[in-house]
Amino acid sequence: MYFKRIEDLRIDHDLTQQEIADQLGLHREVYRRYEKGTRTIPIDCLMRLADHYHTSTDYLLGRTNILKPYKKG
Repeated sequence: MYFKRIEDLRIDHDLTQQEIADQLGLHREVYRRYEKGTRTIPIDCLMRLADHYHTSTDYLLGRTNILKPYKKG
């Protein structure tokens, strides 16, 4: 499910695949495959995306529908 969530968040933030790929230090094609679900996203990229979008990895993975991240403590 993460691939749909990361695509939706990117679109909601008016960003291109290239902009997110650049932020993650990836080629656009690699990031595109994450969004299409044809390549598994590494945990470190998932964590950076959660930080970028100010959400939790649980939200990105579809384990919760709560967009707001947990309080760090």
